[in-house]
Amino acid sequence: MLNGFKDFILRGNVISMAIGLAVGAAFTAVVTGFSTAFITPLIGLATGSVGDFSAAEFAVEGTIFPYGKFLAAAIAFLITAAVLYFCVVVPMTKVQNRFAKEEEVDIKAALRDCPRCYSAIPAIASRCGHCTSEVEPDPEALALAKLPVQR
Repeated sequence: MLNGFKDFILRGNVISMAIGLAVGAAFTAVVTGFSTAFITPLIGLATGSVGDFSAAEFAVEGTIFPYGKFLAAAIAFLITAAVLYFCVVVPMTKVQNRFAKEEEVDIKAALRDCPRCYSAIPAIASRCGHCTSEVEPDPEALALAKLPVQR
């Protein structure tokens, strides 16, 4: 029973997930600290209040609504999302696009109907395989297959 647990814990994907969660938590703490130390006071200065507005609240019939905590959390979330997008997603997309292989074109996949017997034939075919009539190949299919246009 403990061997199965040991195998589960020592799998590469479980350890990678744990490391990712730890790094993500640390990253969130850094972004929250940056937001609290720099962004929140700047917004407080821009709106006319002094310093930290995360303590801002209003009361309705004795019930207190701490909207400043929500604003601080929303700002931290937006900064985290922006940093992740511009520092992780965009560069990884560029790297993946650079190393992505072009999909090979299946020249027989595009079909059309034979004008004589109405059977399905490849778009690049110059002769019907069913009635053996000569047909004009589709120029777009020839260009897609990188074949010369036949005259």
